[in-house]
Amino acid sequence: MRSTLFLAPLLAAIGGTKAQHGHVEIPEVEEYVSSMLENFGHWTHYPGPSPTYWHHPSPRPTKPVPPRPTDQCDYWLADIKHQGIAAFNPAPQTYQVFRNVKDFGAKGDGVTDDTAAINNAISSGGRLSPAQGGSTTVTPAVVYFPPGVYMINASIIDYYYTQLIGNPNCLPTIRAFATFSGGLGLIDGDQYGANGLGFGATNTFWRQIRNFIIDMTLIPASSSVTGIHWPTAQATSIQNVVFQMSGNAGTQHQGIFIEEGSGGFMNDLIFNGGLNAAAWGNQQFTMRNLTFNNAVTAINQAWDWGWTYKSISINNCSVGLNMSSGGAAAQSVGSITFIDSSISNTGIGILTAHGPDSLPPSGGSLILENVVFNNVGVAVQGEYPTGNTTALAGGSFTVAGWGEGHSYTPNGPQVFQGPITPVSRPAALLQSGGKYYERSKPQYQQYSVRSFLSARSLGATGNGHTDDTAALQKAVLLAKAQDKILFIDHGDYLVSKTIYVPAGSRIVGETYSVILSYGKFFNNMNSPQPVLQLGKPGESGTVEVSDLIVSTQGQQQGAVLFEYNLNSPSSSPSGLWDVHARVGGFAGSNLQLAECPTTPNITVTADNLDQQCIAAFMTMHLTKSSSGLYLENVWLWIADHDVEDPQLRQITVYAGRGLLDQSQKGVFWMVGTSVEHHVKYEYQFANTHTVFAGQIQTETAYYQPNPAAPLPFPYVASLNDPVFPTQTITDGNLTIPAAEGWGLRIVGSNDIGIYGAGLYSFFNNYSTACSNQGAGETCQNHIFEDSDSSSITVYNLNTVGTHYQVNLDGNDIAYFGDNLNGFVDTIALFKD
Repeated sequence: MRSTLFLAPLLAAIGGTKAQHGHVEIPEVEEYVSSMLENFGHWTHYPGPSPTYWHHPSPRPTKPVPPRPTDQCDYWLADIKHQGIAAFNPAPQTYQVFRNVKDFGAKGDGVTDDTAAINNAISSGGRLSPAQGGSTTVTPAVVYFPPGVYMINASIIDYYYTQLIGNPNCLPTIRAFATFSGGLGLIDGDQYGANGLGFGATNTFWRQIRNFIIDMTLIPASSSVTGIHWPTAQATSIQNVVFQMSGNAGTQHQGIFIEEGSGGFMNDLIFNGGLNAAAWGNQQFTMRNLTFNNAVTAINQAWDWGWTYKSISINNCSVGLNMSSGGAAAQSVGSITFIDSSISNTGIGILTAHGPDSLPPSGGSLILENVVFNNVGVAVQGEYPTGNTTALAGGSFTVAGWGEGHSYTPNGPQVFQGPITPVSRPAALLQSGGKYYERSKPQYQQYSVRSFLSARSLGATGNGHTDDTAALQKAVLLAKAQDKILFIDHGDYLVSKTIYVPAGSRIVGETYSVILSYGKFFNNMNSPQPVLQLGKPGESGTVEVSDLIVSTQGQQQGAVLFEYNLNSPSSSPSGLWDVHARVGGFAGSNLQLAECPTTPNITVTADNLDQQCIAAFMTMHLTKSSSGLYLENVWLWIADHDVEDPQLRQITVYAGRGLLDQSQKGVFWMVGTSVEHHVKYEYQFANTHTVFAGQIQTETAYYQPNPAAPLPFPYVASLNDPVFPTQTITDGNLTIPAAEGWGLRIVGSNDIGIYGAGLYSFFNNYSTACSNQGAGETCQNHIFEDSDSSSITVYNLNTVGTHYQVNLDGNDIAYFGDNLNGFVDTIALFKD
């Protein structure tokens, strides 16, 4: 969950994009430009590669794609027997998890209005609607779209805990009639009601949209329309979607609109046409493999704290990335990391409001690494008191490293704008062409249903009450032995012993199937045990796991939710995609408001601490013998609130350690990961090396310093545990708690590149007064430790509530007041 203290500048264009400010170019002649100024505000004609650069964003002609044979459209998810259950739903035996929209009357024939049928498929079964608000885990749904063209005249209203999945072999098209009206997007991911967003953007978790064509081309170009409205938080994703928008002069279409939230991840998206192909603002996001063709503005960035773009391709647009929102006097874009990407045939590659006197001082921080510019008028345009100025000239060239903002290398702050020495990338982390390795979540669409085994068909119940240890372990081993993919039907699978996953295993869940540990085996802090063990020490090979949650039930003082031991090759590493930890705060956890309430008015000590709410020893352990793991969109969350409570009231749940990397061989990728609310640290890299990570995001436990770290977990030397001070810290008139958990700790390590980081400390003992910049940011003294390490780079380090942003070899540096950036404090470039 996010603090309510987040920037939420609703774009002026809730009903359209006409009121959005920024710099956009429109095609044709001066007379046309002049005629549009009155209607659309600030339009600008920019110089380009030739004497003048006018761009007409018309779509490229495409050849009709012949229909695929029926058997080529077969998809195992449609064919497999669906027997998933919502274990803690009031009526688990009758509640329907999997829904095929055609079973609810949708035709997909390109003629019939399917709006009502699709919305009925999503909403049936007493599910939580935006009108109700709040959140819940007891009404999950997979809503499947077979191939077809689904015509709609109003928004598809997405619900909480929903996966909208199309057939990846033959993408279904959601096409709006020309008369489309009512709703913010063809798919509205968080519908507005009388009191604002229905679900609350910073609490909208566990949702997906994948495998669609979103077609707006029948709607007049002059009409404001959005493909997907997506104000969301962690454990959400949009994957493998094509957005078809009008490319005609004056188009008002946009592909995705985000105005709030604390995301998040997206990948494998194509945007064709549009005024703003993407218009978004959110606390943080990681976006990978996005292609923009023939838009006026490819990306209109309204606001952020930190954003990481990787493998972005922008082609034939007027502006590639517009991050000038707010202007030089009030920049609303905090920082952007833009890597392994290209911008071609575009007037302005990146438009910023950054300059020597721009405000806030570190606003508009920008890092470019391995970016190809091809036939670009101006690569980076800034804003100075005298007007727009070229920060990086255009043309055709490759940027190895370039940036603007504040730097500590390691001394600082230094204000810089210009070339930087890029990260020396370890070869083991790279794919061909020098880019960092990446791989999208496997959907196994090339396999028939005969290649799958069902956990429930093999005897596991997933009912949240029966011990499924033996049945689930048998299913894992049988699938491996038969070289099949294990489908873990939706459910909550209680396990009282470790589930071992051998090399060669492939496991896929159904709308986040839950493995739920319980019992005494996991309840000894002096003998921690893994819940899900990926390989055994010394074992080689790979595993693939997707769409799964690992959790604990009740007191589990020795539970290690994920233990990764495999030695996987860097050329084809193991992978976890859309795999999350969820400890406490949900139905069936026995760690909810009734069991683990907050106690801010009681001084918590070792003697009176609620032992029943000690719920995990560690969340993820990358052990010394392990190597070669790719993590994408992984959220390791210790609950700060009760998801099932209508008021989302806060709770106190204790978990000792977040993600610990002790690998002696290294080679890990962490793409769009976040770790929250652990006692000692969120991320710790100890005596390891060769890591790519970005955008990482953390939050300190809300109850600290009541009790202070490390209570209730004693020091363990073999785990490189930090040692915490016991004396309260003072700085002038300010009092700062002695000990709160680290957001990021790097000790005795090398060759670690952090490509965007948001390390947040919002609370002291559930009060947000400490995260106020004017009050000195006293939630904790420091949040990032770099000790006895080398070749450590952090791009766009954003912190909240921490008096010093960095502790380098025992010395506090980077005083927050030197790097103000709106609600956060930002260092664009840190090198030790």
